[in-house]
Amino acid sequence: MKIAVETSVNAPVAKVWRAYTTPSDIKQWNAASQDWHTTSSSVDLRVGGSFTSRMEAKDGSFGFDFAGIYTRIVPNRLLEFSFGDRECVVEFITDAGGVKVRVTFDAEPENPIDMQRQGWQAILNNFAKHVEANS
Repeated sequence: MKIAVETSVNAPVAKVWRAYTTPSDIKQWNAASQDWHTTSSSVDLRVGGSFTSRMEAKDGSFGFDFAGIYTRIVPNRLLEFSFGDRECVVEFITDAGGVKVRVTFDAEPENPIDMQRQGWQAILNNFAKHVEANS
């Protein structure tokens, strides 16, 4: 099953793209709630290149690496990547208000669909706030 989340960002597409693909930015926005943070991030932005973000609870109780391999890149327009046996597509759609960012990903079987959708949407909302605050 595919899940899609999206947000609108009031900023130029080049700035939106850069914030989505730059490790120092990723560390600032990549969390679903205030009690989580991303402690490290690396990006090799090329087809076949990998990315990794270390996500941890701020109280140190839990952490995990979110990692994948880029399978298609169209600068300022599209990122596709695989992570494990799942796939994700990130679209950057320019419109009159800025950029719509749509993320479509394969659901995983361990957690409820609504929980997955809410978590990814919260991260995407943090992304939009980060970009707009730094514009």
